[in-house]
Amino acid sequence: MQYRTLGNTGLKVSALGFGAMRLPMTADDKAVDRRLALPMFRRAFEGGVTYVDSAVGYCNEDSQRALGEALADWFADGHPRDSIVVSTKNPHYNKADPDTWWKNLENSLERLRVDYIDCYHHHFMSLKSFSEHVQGPGGHYEQMLKARDQGLIRHIGFSWHDTPEHFIEVIDTGLFEFATCQYNLLDRKNEPAIAHALAKGMGIIIMGPVAGGRLSVTAGPLGERLPTGIATTPELALRFVLANPGVSVALSGMTCMSDVDENLRTASRREPLTDAEKKATEEAMKALKGLADLYCTGCRYCEPKCPQQIRIADIFHHMIVRNVYGGEEAAVRGYAFMKKSAASAGKKMADACIECGKCEKACPQNIPIRQQLKEARAALDRS
Repeated sequence: MQYRTLGNTGLKVSALGFGAMRLPMTADDKAVDRRLALPMFRRAFEGGVTYVDSAVGYCNEDSQRALGEALADWFADGHPRDSIVVSTKNPHYNKADPDTWWKNLENSLERLRVDYIDCYHHHFMSLKSFSEHVQGPGGHYEQMLKARDQGLIRHIGFSWHDTPEHFIEVIDTGLFEFATCQYNLLDRKNEPAIAHALAKGMGIIIMGPVAGGRLSVTAGPLGERLPTGIATTPELALRFVLANPGVSVALSGMTCMSDVDENLRTASRREPLTDAEKKATEEAMKALKGLADLYCTGCRYCEPKCPQQIRIADIFHHMIVRNVYGGEEAAVRGYAFMKKSAASAGKKMADACIECGKCEKACPQNIPIRQQLKEARAALDRS
């Protein structure tokens, strides 16, 4: 495993971080499947992963609890508390209501079964939320400082979905020690901000290095153009992110044991991408330019806003399989199977959209979701 220092925090962290957003779920999708998830955490820890990240709402609000169980088992075996850097986030933005902010922190400590959180984020921060609710007298940054003084958290940062220009503005305030942002082969817009953070001594944690799983398919244009010596597209995607000198940790949202094993192998490779590999990668990405027309990371921020409970991210995944990787029949079959399972789980499909637009307001990628749901239904629904 490669290890790096997280900016000026002094924390030594594994280059591969375990993102606990996409843990395997039970059949009813209501809770994390401990039978599968806990061995995954254990394998990752044994393989040298020292950075784990969760949030209040992940996995139907069960991610922190599952991670807490894994941490409790690990520490019970005699591993010291500082062997794992625990990261989580507070989604509350209303400085007139600090009590809810503190309640979130208390709940997270209880669910994670730890006395303190190493890296605490303002979750999904934008320049607007920073300006209105984080900075200044009575802002949530003051709550962060109080929590740090009480020993409940150790380092202060934020996760980011706003523009790179606004990102740089917040970096320049000098208030934060690290940030978590999106960066991958498909989305490189944050490169200037990452370089700026490096110059300022801030640590950068990357979410979505495999583009929410969209770079996990080896077939199709990208798979056909993999540079010699690179076996899979996830390997290429992760190595690309880790090659950036401003990146401290690349978070991977692992859903099965094979994901853990492959990522451990990749993060243990110390040699950088060669010039030939970089050139081959650039050519492969040109072949995937069409993916930008339906770019969805699978973050699912849109879905809680949907009054119809439409499985938006899953529908878009099948469209990507169809449009980018050429898997027409596979996409149609997948959509049909999903339609059956959605009905049994009380979820709905593209035909249930009432075009209220609430999903689009929540989408970090500004995808025209309503229009693309219509296109998905026309392309995939053969019933």
